[in-house]
Amino acid sequence: MATDIPTLEQMYIDSCKRRDILPNTEILSGFFKAEVKKSCNELCSLEIILDYLEDIDVPPLLDVCATIETSEIEAVDIRNGPSCSLNGECALSLMRAFNQKLRAVDLQDSPFGKDFLRFIPRELSQRGLACQILNLRSSHFRKLNMAGKFMQIHTLNLDFSTSLTSFLEDCFTCMPNLICLSMCETRVANLWTTISALSKLSCLVELRFQKWLCCNGSASPSASSGGNLEDQPDVGLPISCTDIGEQLTDTEEETYLNPGTDEEFGNLFSFNNIAINQPVQSMMEDSSDDSEVDFSSNWREFDYTDLLANLSSGWNRQVNLQNEVSSGASLNQKEESLTGSFGRHIADVPLKYTPRHASPICFEKHYREYMIASLPHLKVLDNLPVRKIDRERAAVTFSQYFEYLPYNRKHKESVVSILHKREIKETRSHIQSKNQKLSYSYGNSQYFYTRSLCAAKVGSSAWPFLHSLSVSGCDLGDGSRSFRPRQFEYHPSLSSLMVFGTLDGEVVVVNHENGKVVRYVPSLGAMNSVLGLCWLKKYPSKLIAGSDNGSLKLYDIEHLPPTVTGMYLGAGSITFDDFDQLTSVHINSTDELFLASGYSKNVALYDISCGRRIQVFTDMHREHINVVKFSNHSPSIFATSSFDQDVKLWDLRLKPIRPCYTNSSSRGNVMVCFSPDDHYLLASAVDNEVRQLLAVDGRLHLSFDIEPTRSSQNYTRSYYMNGRDYIISGSCDEHVVRVCCAQTGRRLRDISLEGKGSGTSMYVQSLRGDPFRDFNMSILAAHMRPNSKYEIVKVNLLASCDNAKGYSKSQDSCPSNSMGG
Repeated sequence: MATDIPTLEQMYIDSCKRRDILPNTEILSGFFKAEVKKSCNELCSLEIILDYLEDIDVPPLLDVCATIETSEIEAVDIRNGPSCSLNGECALSLMRAFNQKLRAVDLQDSPFGKDFLRFIPRELSQRGLACQILNLRSSHFRKLNMAGKFMQIHTLNLDFSTSLTSFLEDCFTCMPNLICLSMCETRVANLWTTISALSKLSCLVELRFQKWLCCNGSASPSASSGGNLEDQPDVGLPISCTDIGEQLTDTEEETYLNPGTDEEFGNLFSFNNIAINQPVQSMMEDSSDDSEVDFSSNWREFDYTDLLANLSSGWNRQVNLQNEVSSGASLNQKEESLTGSFGRHIADVPLKYTPRHASPICFEKHYREYMIASLPHLKVLDNLPVRKIDRERAAVTFSQYFEYLPYNRKHKESVVSILHKREIKETRSHIQSKNQKLSYSYGNSQYFYTRSLCAAKVGSSAWPFLHSLSVSGCDLGDGSRSFRPRQFEYHPSLSSLMVFGTLDGEVVVVNHENGKVVRYVPSLGAMNSVLGLCWLKKYPSKLIAGSDNGSLKLYDIEHLPPTVTGMYLGAGSITFDDFDQLTSVHINSTDELFLASGYSKNVALYDISCGRRIQVFTDMHREHINVVKFSNHSPSIFATSSFDQDVKLWDLRLKPIRPCYTNSSSRGNVMVCFSPDDHYLLASAVDNEVRQLLAVDGRLHLSFDIEPTRSSQNYTRSYYMNGRDYIISGSCDEHVVRVCCAQTGRRLRDISLEGKGSGTSMYVQSLRGDPFRDFNMSILAAHMRPNSKYEIVKVNLLASCDNAKGYSKSQDSCPSNSMGG
């Protein structure tokens, strides 16, 4: 007589007996439920809830895992809740033991097992997992690096991983079959690095960084609803914005908005239901200053009527779908279109839409269009279907507001190919016919190959190389010390030199290529924060330094000792008359005169050779003058910018009683500077209002489309880079530097600054383009925390860095955000 084959339940009990362990009732219950499903001809699945397990329960369960592989159990689901205390290694060994039967894994932070989701992301990233669905909610990882094998995974949910800010470039290459990805309420913000990482996902059809919901819970057309998305009519926003192919009840919506219990967490990600209950293939076929912003609270509830009105008036910050509604369509026409498309009349009941749990990336201007244009296989974005008309409009928007590659290159080329063309002296006309003729006026210039090489290198990675300028080699008599830079300037003729002034009144000349101090001047109580620095052009060893207490000095670094070990006697310096509350100094093109401005309406003119103040021009503005700049070529022309919202151009030959012209912004002006050829003036006002003026008469040439933050303290500074080809702009309430084409205003890249550790983003205090190296710059940045210290971060857009180091040193300065260039 044949012996009966023991059930999984019996095998588990036997294993517990051998180990002298009491069987876990929840495990027994799981086996029983699987048997019931099998008898009812349902999907025979085993669910394991880690909250009910202790470390001692894992070994006997592992004993039966090999049998489960060959049993009639079709799938194993594992999840944990807030009360899980299981050791991370035990949990991972259990997940891996189920192998190909592992279907869904739900993991979230556990207050009782503190190492659980610190240990698991690291192990998962290194070794991978065989599951199909991974819901990972953790506050313990900031940069996603999934390097292990995830060959089976088709759905990844990282919602509410509130420390997640960015990805490594190749973090998704290990997931060749990933179809659905959700990252709601993460801190991901950079469009360029995000797209660079997501572009590795050739199968990705559904993506979300926020969740659009319809308050009445009606179903929406989507990738999995059976319709052809490409052919759907242009009806504005869909009738509802619920999840893919399902209708949220009031209870389910509340669950999503207020996750908490074990049961609630299991319902967070609607992709779960799709992937579990529908084959993956069918889904593919159906688819054709010191504070941080709380992004989750900035959206407001609105109804359909409000939406149409706001879209037509360009309300783009809160709804990035303004192109969905044509400017000439009336509300009645839209209602008729909606009624015909969806078979229901909605005129009597205003439909309300609420975007929930938006990540910061959703607040970027033209976010939706950028995503659609950059991911050609995407079918659903933020629960909204991507139609043919959406792609057409996205392409137009992308070409209007973004630059795919520098210098308007349309296609990526290899550096080797460009060098080969240069060596064989291929005719420029032939090259331009392949690359589409440049829109720049200097497209036929001698710089063609240089710009082509730059375009190739910048286009090779969205992750530029960033590193903090580490200063060493200065013997201060008290061992090594840490400087607190507050202002800096590149040398105009010596490519390796930079000078920076500190919050403590020191002036430091440094070789920024090797980090060695060349000259050091202590404050000795004579200076406070150094806010004004300017090199002489004809005398490259000399510079002017001004501090906020009004002190003004000229230093000759050739006559300064290289190190300071004793008392500083003031050798190699000239002292000028003080200028009270100084914020800015600048020298004219002949090195004869310099100007000083500050917290007043006046500007002082100094004679460098005589070492004295010549004149004070009074009441040049209605409010204090933040920055004064001489032109680069005319020794008598200078510009001023003031918080009275005016930028003015002056001529010393006219004894500046009245300006040559005045140009006004809508906010107070923080910065103004001339382009290297003096063709333009670049004016930066509070909260990202950046404009380029024609220097000859002050007419507006270009207004850069940078999204404001609605903060009156968001002081913006902008400078030129690569001559006058590009501008770089940063603000003191934001951790990003924007690179824009100075000819078209199109955005080329955003450079995000991140500190070391969770929640330590950095803000931009000041910045300068490197005058000798294309697509290189330095940024004066500080951490977004009290008592943070400034540091200089060097950026090279031509070199990629897969894992830029965090910029961290304990720093104790108090930021002063408003004044100085």
